[in-house]
Amino acid sequence: MRVLIVEDETSAYINLKKILEEIDNTIEIAENTESIKQTVKWLENNTAPDLIFMDIHLSDGSAFNIFNLITVDAPIVFTTAYDEYAIEAFKVNSIDYLMKPIEKSEVKRAIDKYRKLNEHDLVKYINQLSQLIPSGRYPEKLLIPVNDKLIQVALNAVACFYTTDNSTQIILLDGQKFFYNKSLDSIMNTVNPSLFFRANKQFIIAKKHVSDITIWFDNRLLILLKVETPERIYISKNKAALFKQWMIS
Repeated sequence: MRVLIVEDETSAYINLKKILEEIDNTIEIAENTESIKQTVKWLENNTAPDLIFMDIHLSDGSAFNIFNLITVDAPIVFTTAYDEYAIEAFKVNSIDYLMKPIEKSEVKRAIDKYRKLNEHDLVKYINQLSQLIPSGRYPEKLLIPVNDKLIQVALNAVACFYTTDNSTQIILLDGQKFFYNKSLDSIMNTVNPSLFFRANKQFIIAKKHVSDITIWFDNRLLILLKVETPERIYISKNKAALFKQWMIS
């Protein structure tokens, strides 16, 4: 069995690779792609794998955008930290889904389920992937609960989303801050990826509100926004090229 792992976190990739090898040492890891761009290029230039393990949130946006760019001819096991609403979609349209952190028993369940499927079942799952293609329409506003009211916040006024200690804040260009009961993964799957970038585990930043980019001593990038942020925003060396491309696209 040839497996493609679509995962941009090195530790998560290593963990999944190790689990697959422990379950069946004949499983071949065809490749590890880390972004939409890499995944599309690999699928265009290689024979389709038997199975794909795919993280939903990649360094350059939602993995669902892959289905908008190329026909995927392999069934998928999604890996995710999403809420129940999203998980229902994964249940219906994929072989299985794995909640992070991934456990060996869950991977074995997914592999066993895959191996029990006949050709008709596999074709059905592949065809259903088209239902996960994003519509291409993104919201222009968010509704934020504040006390007993819902406040409308225009996304073009959002400088960044910031998370720490299991809470998320929306920081506006004028310095206002609102608590928002969504994870950064969930937010990134909602907003337009051409306008917002997942800088790191703490920040999603808005392109139009980036004021300064400094090359740091270890090839990280230090990002300053047009508003003061709770802590410095660094982009890792591994994501720096993607960020530069996003800024000029």
